[in-house]
Amino acid sequence: MAPMGGAFAAGEARIVNKLAVESGAEYTGFIVKFREGTPERADASRVARALAGPEAVMAKASRAGAPGLRHFRRMSLGADVVRPSRALSRAEAVQVMEQLAALPGVEYVEPDLIMRPALTPNDPRYSEQWGFSSPTAGIRANTAWDLATGAGIRVAILDTGSTSHPDLDANTIAGYDFISNATTANDGGGRDSNPADPGDWTTGQCGPASNSSWHGTHVAGTVAAVTNNATGVAGTAFGAKIFHARVLGTCGGSTSDIADAITWASGGTVSGVPTLSDSQKAHVINMSLGGSGSCGTTTQNAINGAVSRGTTVVVAAGNSNANVSGFTPASCNNVIAVASITSSGARSSFSNYGALIDVSAPGSNILSTLNSGTTTPGSASYASYNGTSMAAPHVAGTVALVQSRRLALGLPLYTPAQVEQLLKDTAYPLPGACSGGCGAGIIDARRAVEVAGGGGGGGGSTQTYTNGTDYQIRDFTTVESPITVSGRSGNAPSNTAVAVDIRHTYRGDLLVQLVAPDGSLYTLSNRSGGSADNIIGTYTVNLSSEAINGTWRLRVNDNAAGDTGYINSWSITF
Repeated sequence: MAPMGGAFAAGEARIVNKLAVESGAEYTGFIVKFREGTPERADASRVARALAGPEAVMAKASRAGAPGLRHFRRMSLGADVVRPSRALSRAEAVQVMEQLAALPGVEYVEPDLIMRPALTPNDPRYSEQWGFSSPTAGIRANTAWDLATGAGIRVAILDTGSTSHPDLDANTIAGYDFISNATTANDGGGRDSNPADPGDWTTGQCGPASNSSWHGTHVAGTVAAVTNNATGVAGTAFGAKIFHARVLGTCGGSTSDIADAITWASGGTVSGVPTLSDSQKAHVINMSLGGSGSCGTTTQNAINGAVSRGTTVVVAAGNSNANVSGFTPASCNNVIAVASITSSGARSSFSNYGALIDVSAPGSNILSTLNSGTTTPGSASYASYNGTSMAAPHVAGTVALVQSRRLALGLPLYTPAQVEQLLKDTAYPLPGACSGGCGAGIIDARRAVEVAGGGGGGGGSTQTYTNGTDYQIRDFTTVESPITVSGRSGNAPSNTAVAVDIRHTYRGDLLVQLVAPDGSLYTLSNRSGGSADNIIGTYTVNLSSEAINGTWRLRVNDNAAGDTGYINSWSITF
């Protein structure tokens, strides 16, 4: 870290680092540093007295249950660690930090955060799964896993059924076989409670002869392969549970069977099939399937029913290099239609496109779980496939991550419409070409999970947005550091916290302003502070007339010569 500034002038606000305080977390310690020359800096025992004296930090919070603070230890850096008598929420932590900062002689206060290892799965073939972590075109799941894994969420896979696999079995729960035609089912019967995939090979009865695809097994691995188990590959939402509704067999599957499976998986009633309870039904349905033609009434009604019961429906766009409007169910309303991209971030040559595409995801050369059998099941294996069928499960898995984040924080789960809007709002542009339309862009699992945890899309909690990139401040120039907010609704609060960390000698040179998305200016510091170094602190700004969504900018103008510096970081909390 860059060095801190000099001594504070009388009455000047201390540094209160709220940037690291996130909704939903608990806080069990704080780091407080007193300035040189204060009694507390010279003698750590005086810190305890400062906390316990008549002007104690929590003295005003005399209500029952208010946390007390105790001095825990003096650090090698001269700062002190203090701990509350119980874990604190975000709001309580901010209150305590502000009160600590009000003690005489305090230089800065920040939370004593608990650090955990960022997950890099030990699955031996994880490095081949570019779709998770590629900086060019990946969904950034590897960074989302530090916040969510899909735990508590169920994903239904409407496909060819399941096969036994060491990278899937632990995450697979009971499903159902919805294929009513015995010939198509290829398992000796019609509908039953066994969704196992017997193989969908053909001998020429519906086109060229083909080996079994084990398509459902491949899709399942991308959604939720068991991860960090030193075996095979990783899954997008490896903490989620998956269940198979088998709808595709020899030569495909029928609209009527697929519609029934959509209804059943989402908790609806299907004659002759046990109805799933709320604790069993799917939060997400993945359909990596499709056919020619516009969306039919039967399919649309089934999808509408699923959405009304709170289930998000994700559909592959199709692989005909044509407008998705001519394919079903991707052209249906109330679905998230997914196009495929390559590792360079361009639309895959086979992917459908068009105005009905919602988002894009990796679908070219996607490694996942498979089976080695040519016709009937053999041993578990792995293989790379291409198709929008491979793109859709990246999205379904991301939906599971988002909803599990909500679940873990005790927030209401998003509606399917909110999920769709969140994925669009947090997507990033394709770096490569997309002729015809690829929706809002490539899904960003990390950003979607962050917004889900901060209350974006109607959650009600606050979220801190930060730009930690350095921006140089040169003489007689103006520089801006942007933060883009999306997936939220309504206006900013009247007490919005704007934290700034500007490193610059002779701060009296600087005019610091917050620029709202509509261009309105809010002055934070107007060439004040004289020859002192740095502007580091938190400002409370009334932004109630400003919409939260949009690009906010911290603008710094240096109108003098001889001193330079940089914007180290800044944040805004809504």
